[in-house]
Amino acid sequence: MNTPTPAQPARRAPPAKSPRRRAREFALQGLYEWLIAGSDAGVIDAHMREQDGFAKCDAVLFDTLLHGCIREASPLDDVLARHVDRPTQELSPIEHAVLMIGAFELRQCIDVPYRVAINEAVELAKSFGGTDGHKYVNGVLDKAAAELRPAEVAAARARR
Repeated sequence: MNTPTPAQPARRAPPAKSPRRRAREFALQGLYEWLIAGSDAGVIDAHMREQDGFAKCDAVLFDTLLHGCIREASPLDDVLARHVDRPTQELSPIEHAVLMIGAFELRQCIDVPYRVAINEAVELAKSFGGTDGHKYVNGVLDKAAAELRPAEVAAARARR
């Protein structure tokens, strides 16, 4: 006798990544290379542009994030140092790069709402980082957002 089985729910394909998400992913990979090998930004940029799928990313955002984070690495680390529990050089290179991108977007990309900057960094940490690294990234960037965008954060918290 055959027992009826419940119908399998239809599996949906994951949504396609936006060009901006792809740009952040390529910038993360470039920053990782920079943190690990100390390669020249121009060499890293050229290497990333050769990768499969690069044509689908927002190249302007990629340039802004990769070159901005490298150029402003010291001030970004100064911001992060006030909110992390150890020197930034002791963070995993993935978490360090993700935090740099998040802090850069909070400081320089005012058109990106602070919650979006944090959420995008959390998604990068989930995709590329360790098991619970995204929780750490979320906590650090939440504190950094309160410092870097106090009016925006206060307004959002007042609406809750």
